Amino acid sequence: MPPRGIKKGSKWGRMYEHVKKSQLDEGRSEDRAEEIAARTVNKERARAGESREFSRLSRTDISSGRRGGLRSGGGPGGRTYDQLYEEARDKDIEGRSKMSKRQLAAAVGRR
Repeated sequence: MPPRGIKKGSKWGRMYEHVKKSQLDEGRSEDRAEEIAARTVNKERARAGESREFSRLSRTDISSGRRGGLRSGGGPGGRTYDQLYEEARDKDIEGRSKMSKRQLAAAVGRR
């Protein structure tokens, strides 16, 4: 089921179905494929200025289509400082603005 406000057959609805199908083809579970598809569509809608709420990274990070797992955490550098900071903010970690990337990673990992 596409995210709220997305009509089936619309540009975003077709994108949702396409991403979901490709995730299922890669062997992901139905729930995980739906989650990835919804997150992808929501991020692209935010980048296009079509959503009311969005994170700073949704607007400034490279597009999800171009990224293709580049910053998913598996590479040598792992997540970026901005990604760690956003997660620390979501988890309400105190003192995050004075933390280094390594300290943020440790603090986010503990919670």
